[in-house]
Amino acid sequence: MSSKRAKIISIVNQKGGVGKTTTTVNLAAALAMLKKKVLLVDLDPQGNASTGFGVPLSQRQKTIYEILIGECEIDKALIPTKFSDLKIITSTVDLSACEVELVGAEKREYLLRKSLKNIVHDFDYILIDCPPSLGILTINALVASDSVLIPMQCEFFSLEGLSHLLTTLDLVKDNLNQNLAINGIVLTMHDRRNKLTEQVEIDVRDFLGEKVFHHVIPRNVKLSEAPSHGLPGISYDPKSSGAVAYFGLANEVLEREKKKAL
Repeated sequence: MSSKRAKIISIVNQKGGVGKTTTTVNLAAALAMLKKKVLLVDLDPQGNASTGFGVPLSQRQKTIYEILIGECEIDKALIPTKFSDLKIITSTVDLSACEVELVGAEKREYLLRKSLKNIVHDFDYILIDCPPSLGILTINALVASDSVLIPMQCEFFSLEGLSHLLTTLDLVKDNLNQNLAINGIVLTMHDRRNKLTEQVEIDVRDFLGEKVFHHVIPRNVKLSEAPSHGLPGISYDPKSSGAVAYFGLANEVLEREKKKAL
């Protein structure tokens, strides 16, 4: 067992349709292709990250749901992917029952953190794809994480949602996980021909400065097509603008990590 501990990053935004799962899947694959050992935890009952790696429902017998309710040890739920350095813990719609089932559980906000402790030395990065809400599943992810990465669509309402999310992160930091940090904000569905996109980007960079990643993710049809083939966009079409952007983002995540270590 390595003494080095994985960096645990939640990819979170309570607003749906902002490219959250697309970001999780492609960032995980890009980090694995850059020779990092990666675990993706699909914590969204929709199970889109699991589908994005081509894991059929028939192979999702031991999922994050069974781990959280104590029916399965976490190391028994790891499923290999087409990438040699990337494993996934899958999800199904059963996970939506957790919000109700965990209401009376003792220290329910810490269940995921407790489970991840058993494998945290086996990986370089653990990425958690959160559901598009701020319920008990997302809180579990935030409590278990070192940092959050926030995908944000380049539109006006996203700014309002971001403000609400940052308030929630402060509450979690104050009450449940004092070490939680913002890894960065990545602008998604970016369209340079659109004036509003440009204005939102300017506003976000003015407001949050260095916290906003330099690389932005463009609107790209190949990224949208890829999940139906059970592949991340970066391997479905490595030369597409979306794939190139996600590789850039992965390198930027690694660079930021290096700077923090200095």
